[in-house]
Amino acid sequence: MTAPASPSSAATPAPAGTHARRQGLGAVTLAAIGVVYGDIGTSPLYTMKAIFAPHTGVTLNHPHIVGAVSTIFWALMLVVTLKYVILILRADNNGEGGGLALTALASMAVHDRPRLRQALLLLGVFGAALFYGDSVITPAISVLGAVEGLEIATPALRPFVLPITVAVLAGLFALQRFGTAAVGRLFGPVILLWFVVLAGAGLVHVWRQPAILAALNPLQAWRFLHGHGVYALATVGAVVLALTGAEALYADMGHFGPKPIRMAWMGLVLPALALNYMGQGALLMRDAASITNPFYRLFPDSWLIAAIVLATLAAIIASQAVISGAYSMTRQAMLLGFLPRMTTRFTSAREAGQIYMPAVNAALLAGVLAAVLHFGSSAALGAAYGIAVTLTMAITTVLTYFVIHDGWHMSRSLALAATGFFLAIDAILVAGCLIKFFDGGWFPLALGLLIFTAMSTWRRGRGLLLARIHQQGQELKPFIESLDPKSLHRVARAAVYPVADPTTVPQAMLHNMKHFQVIHERNVILTVNVKEVAWVPLAQRIEVENLGRNFWLVTLHFGFMNTPDVPAALPLAGSHGLELSALETSYFLSRETVVPTPGLGMVAWREHLFATMSRNAGGVVEFLRLPDNAVVELGTRVQI
Repeated sequence: MTAPASPSSAATPAPAGTHARRQGLGAVTLAAIGVVYGDIGTSPLYTMKAIFAPHTGVTLNHPHIVGAVSTIFWALMLVVTLKYVILILRADNNGEGGGLALTALASMAVHDRPRLRQALLLLGVFGAALFYGDSVITPAISVLGAVEGLEIATPALRPFVLPITVAVLAGLFALQRFGTAAVGRLFGPVILLWFVVLAGAGLVHVWRQPAILAALNPLQAWRFLHGHGVYALATVGAVVLALTGAEALYADMGHFGPKPIRMAWMGLVLPALALNYMGQGALLMRDAASITNPFYRLFPDSWLIAAIVLATLAAIIASQAVISGAYSMTRQAMLLGFLPRMTTRFTSAREAGQIYMPAVNAALLAGVLAAVLHFGSSAALGAAYGIAVTLTMAITTVLTYFVIHDGWHMSRSLALAATGFFLAIDAILVAGCLIKFFDGGWFPLALGLLIFTAMSTWRRGRGLLLARIHQQGQELKPFIESLDPKSLHRVARAAVYPVADPTTVPQAMLHNMKHFQVIHERNVILTVNVKEVAWVPLAQRIEVENLGRNFWLVTLHFGFMNTPDVPAALPLAGSHGLELSALETSYFLSRETVVPTPGLGMVAWREHLFATMSRNAGGVVEFLRLPDNAVVELGTRVQI
């Protein structure tokens, strides 16, 4: 259900904000700029062009330009600033943020209502699945939008845009196995320079055309949307492009803490984005022909190549943040039991969060390249972008309501006031993106639904499997009492049996007794429990119960951001009277082979899907960090 752990995983990782205290607020804020804001920072590459695309029906004239810029600015203020920076960042799960962290928080808040809790879990998992659609589109549209600047430099390079984009993306994914520790130090300075350039380039054109400052009036946004009638939704669907990446503010809270993220947004990112969008609007007011690529037209010809290089670097960094986020999301989903175990490699001895997942990397690369080659341009990808993002935003708002009302015990009216306004905005954004469904919006939505089907099938299948094992198994305590010490040969070692159900006798133990007629001197029934909290401290890591006759029941508790490491955690049992020597301990695993059976559990295709996922799941040995030379695996077949 999870990934392998780092060698230091028995220690409790630092909660959010610790990095800020250790490195200084300025250094962490700079790092947050590089990691958190790469995605939303590259939105100026394509947003204005998308708003005035032919399918939106928006005429390119002065009032519409001012209205479009005003709509973007106030969308940033309402959705990003008020919703995420001020409200959502307060909903932390032991310092952690992100869709699954919020889902766990909301489900714990309604733990006394099982049906509602299950519904919120499924809703949150659906939101997490939609994140993968974003993880495919973001690298494709960001890198493609940056490389398209070559067309502005010289039209002769147009045939090379797609090959260069594919090469850049393939190189980016190929480098993932080496980790981001080395290049990660450059993320902050490069994105800092990027935002400075965004602000400077925009300011120059605002200075030349100060009439664009009228966009600061929210009435301009209202008139712009209200005046377009049915076409307003198409315009909203394009404006959404300016908001992509807003979820990263919350998802990366555990890495940096809320204060650096807020400081970076208010002090640099928001002003830079506002100036650049107003600069593009000012440019279009003076030269409507610049709509072919209003971002790159901000720069004089002598600066164009440098701007393309910087934009490509910013797009790569934005893509890296999304790729790393996909790894983290997958790992959390595995720990919470929504995905099977997958091979995970830790690429940094110092930062436990820096991981590489080959299967996820390969799947993302295939999806990204398919998106680039199928859509062919950032304008076409813009039509595919938005549905997954806005649905995730709406799900976040719904979950936040239950956190405020049931978790923080605020009044219903206050919770509705805090979230109802944002949910109305989310609904408008979703509606604006849904009209792009047949123009490409189906792509990330289909991808999200596919992943949600896999996640829900795995969760349901694991439940059926455990229920079947319990049904077929023997009760543990009566079994221990029935043992005749004289009839079995005792081996002078300790045996650890990792199990999902600690109430029944492990199948591996039964096989040991049946085939070898032996039982070990000390027998540990081990359960690994992943809680719906981010971190579990060492003081709460282990529970030990002496069952008598040299049998112990040991439960290890981890959070979904901890990394289970059984050999590192078992020495904690010494304080409970259970001494285990690593050299004298063997681990016996029960490997279940799932046999789909008509009429017992799920529909046939889901049972076969679960069986396939189970066969291809990563090993428990890697999951629990068990020593290879001390593990014995024994198989059993289970019908579901």
